[in-house]
Amino acid sequence: MFSGSMVALATPMYADGSLDWDSLHNLVEWHIEQGTRALVAVGTTGESATLDVGEHIEVIRRVVDQVAGRIPVIAGTGANSTSEAIELTEAAAKCGADACLLVTPYYNKPTQEGLFQHYKAIAKAVSIPQILYNVPGRTAVDLLPDTVRRLAPIANIVGVKEATGDLERARELLDTLPKEFAVYSGDDATAMELMLMGGHGNISVTANVAPAAVAQMCEAAMAGDADTARAIDQRIRILHEVLFLESNPIPVKWALREMGRIDGGIRLPLTSLSPEHHATVREALRSAGVL
Repeated sequence: MFSGSMVALATPMYADGSLDWDSLHNLVEWHIEQGTRALVAVGTTGESATLDVGEHIEVIRRVVDQVAGRIPVIAGTGANSTSEAIELTEAAAKCGADACLLVTPYYNKPTQEGLFQHYKAIAKAVSIPQILYNVPGRTAVDLLPDTVRRLAPIANIVGVKEATGDLERARELLDTLPKEFAVYSGDDATAMELMLMGGHGNISVTANVAPAAVAQMCEAAMAGDADTARAIDQRIRILHEVLFLESNPIPVKWALREMGRIDGGIRLPLTSLSPEHHATVREALRSAGVL
């Protein structure tokens, strides 16, 4: 079981868009030191949509090799083509990833039956543990609870990252799925409440810049210590807001550059954070105690 704070790791780049392996190495070590429980390599926060297949696999391989079993590595291998998702998932398994995170197919808007068949085909093709990922605000398709329940009996589909921020839906999933099937938050603003309800962790954007605080909040929430969890979450809540002032990962990459962690490059069609937001994000980092 994967649990606790799982960072949706940004992929460091230079100004020209080339990959910055030294900064990636340093981020991995920092997260392990700060108490992050798992690394999600090349998820959507990691700009999976603009990395080519070779780069995608190389990031996964380097992260797995560096981590060397100290914490789990979950590889983002979703795609809007089932065959491509299978190819990436097979590659991640060969690299030694502990699990894969598969975003719903974006743009082509499959039916619920299409989603079921898509995930069933990937699970059948590759035996690695797989986590479903529902983020309709980015993909224009919503993986409904009924479909998650249809997929849950498949042995190597082990959980779902629910990023709608809808706590009523989270409650339904927790109440109706098998106890061993993990429900993770993919929405930092509501993650604490989901874990207090019985959720298994948070696949987090905020953890990119405040890994220790998010890790501590997750541990408290999962232990049922609501007072401690709420106190920590209140201290970093401003980050949950400002890191989405523009499309993720635009603000978080700018924040990491401001913290001296990465060079700050980002690939088109995304561009760097608009100047009018710089002071707001900088002040939020100071308020949260991470700058």
